[in-house]
Amino acid sequence: MARAQDASGCGGVSAAYDATKRQWTGAYPETTGYIIPTFFRYADFSGDDEYRQRAIRMTAWESDIQLADGGVRAGTMDATQVVPTIFNTGQVLFGWLAAWKQTGDIRFRDSATRAADWLVAAQDPDGAWRRFASPFASHALNTYNTRVAFALAKAGSDLHEPRYLEAAVRNVQWALTQVHANGWLENNDLEDNKRPLTHTIAYATRGILEVGLIANQSSFVEVATRMARAVAQSQRNDGALPGRLDSDWRAAARWTCVTGNAQMAIIWQRLAAETGDTSWRPAAENAIRFNLSIQDLSAADAGARGGMPGSYPHSGGYMKNRYPNWAAKFFMDALMLQLEAS
Repeated sequence: MARAQDASGCGGVSAAYDATKRQWTGAYPETTGYIIPTFFRYADFSGDDEYRQRAIRMTAWESDIQLADGGVRAGTMDATQVVPTIFNTGQVLFGWLAAWKQTGDIRFRDSATRAADWLVAAQDPDGAWRRFASPFASHALNTYNTRVAFALAKAGSDLHEPRYLEAAVRNVQWALTQVHANGWLENNDLEDNKRPLTHTIAYATRGILEVGLIANQSSFVEVATRMARAVAQSQRNDGALPGRLDSDWRAAARWTCVTGNAQMAIIWQRLAAETGDTSWRPAAENAIRFNLSIQDLSAADAGARGGMPGSYPHSGGYMKNRYPNWAAKFFMDALMLQLEAS
């Protein structure tokens, strides 16, 4: 990810490396935002201050490009359409909160407050976000916005603002109206709501879980647990998950979404830590082991070396032949959780 940041030339992190074209894409505000806490954590984990300084540069860049209304723009910086979007704003909120706590820089607190205020103002009374969807997504209504609710809940706790936590709880309450009896969520994909990616399933599951923990809402935790268990039951013998799952939690793709593997490993580890139930750990360990097995640490192409592909095989249906920064981010998070617990 450090190479992806350097490739952007602006402080933000390039969205992905295209292995076919052998080129980096534009800097991506959304994922740069949630890479910030990962780099702060890795600086502490490794003792290497370079990553702390990189995280601060990312955060300053995010504040520089924050829109006047407090929102964060959709897409990468080379997109021609500049509009605020709910999901991206929530993801950058994680970064501003982490940077403010790490540095005490009031500018980062102000950016976080403006973003959180914008998200609350944009929310509908029932808790859903229907306005300011990404123009690059196929659907305007998304239950994986519980990942935004997670950021708001964290803002409520870190900034001591009850309105933010209340908004987060409202969003999860709305999302739970979309849950089937088996835990499967409606409206939970970027493109195909009948066969959502494990990536967006994990976004939604983690959001429901973490808001439940922060707000002390046991019913939220119970739903997230049901979802996490259903995904675990789809895990292949090699540790990977099917890239997409249908409404009966059956495999709906032969390839695996590498980001989804890492995200679910995080969720299973979080459940083990919060509940004391160590039976979650084997699924996490197996998913991490699979991702390790496909990481190329000696590739001649520096853009691919150490990165994580969008899909495996690389020709799969998510980020085909590309190495997205968020696959590496979530894999780092999963690895650090595992190493800290060992």
